[in-house]
Amino acid sequence: MSSPSYFSKPAIAYCLAILCTLLWGSAYPAIKAGYEMLNIASHDVASQMVFAGQRFLIAGVLLLALAKLIGCKAQYSAKIIKQITVLGLTQTSLQYIFFYIGLAFASGVKASIINSTVTFFSVLLAHFIYKNDRLTHRKSLGCAVGFLGVFIVNFNQSLFDFQFSLAGEGSVVLAAFILAAASLYGKKISQNFDAMLMTAWQLTIGGVALLLVGYVFGGQSGHFDVKSLLLLLYLAVLSSAAFALWSALLKHNSVGTVTIFNFLVPVFGSLLSAWFLNETILEWKNMIALILVCSGIYLVVRVKKSHAETQYKQSNNKLCENSTSS
Repeated sequence: MSSPSYFSKPAIAYCLAILCTLLWGSAYPAIKAGYEMLNIASHDVASQMVFAGQRFLIAGVLLLALAKLIGCKAQYSAKIIKQITVLGLTQTSLQYIFFYIGLAFASGVKASIINSTVTFFSVLLAHFIYKNDRLTHRKSLGCAVGFLGVFIVNFNQSLFDFQFSLAGEGSVVLAAFILAAASLYGKKISQNFDAMLMTAWQLTIGGVALLLVGYVFGGQSGHFDVKSLLLLLYLAVLSSAAFALWSALLKHNSVGTVTIFNFLVPVFGSLLSAWFLNETILEWKNMIALILVCSGIYLVVRVKKSHAETQYKQSNNKLCENSTSS
């Protein structure tokens, strides 16, 4: 029973959440660099699916091996297998199909900012799923401020030159919505199943599905050298580590307490894209958009934080009472 208390400790949870957002932020320039190394064209969606499938299949296998090494065990049933399969096909396959398509048609800076809408979608979905997590005026204000940031980042040189494509920015928004819905579903599954094994299997299933989709539509894996292979391994490791840690954090903490760090994903993504891909970040629209997105997310999760802390103190007390009685 040490795992719940370990991930519930604020200092540890906050450090792990920051690490997850840093890893996810680094994925934006890494993916685009991978396209360039493997000569995958921006319109070659099928090959992009193959690249994604390779990444997540390796990530899932690595996590399964780690779970076996440290002795993770779980009870499998037809219901659990079905739930994990649905999770893998949505959170990994479907979400990344749209994410990879969007990243091919949008810059890394813009995609990283737009993808932060996953936090707002999570708040909106929670309103309809959880009775004690309804929308308030401050939550609505936070969503409005955040979406304003997403709106501004799509302008080009002036406020009258708006750029938004369904294949690029539209796909990234749709991917964010799917991720928000799948994350809530994964949180539900993890209450009765080991979070690491859940993540490992959903990555494996999702990776296989992406490979099949890519190859069926004529995708190619490209010619790997040492540099591109190391990049693929890095993407696989960051996926397995970030998703496993995030699932564990969501399982043992409130959504609001964990997602307060989501604002760091567009920050890390924008900075790293500007650094490694020589993309422009010091434009007025990018800076204003980053400030608005971060402010909006902070407004949303700040409302939930005090209530979440009280709720999880009560759950920890119950855990201690159960362990004492047993």
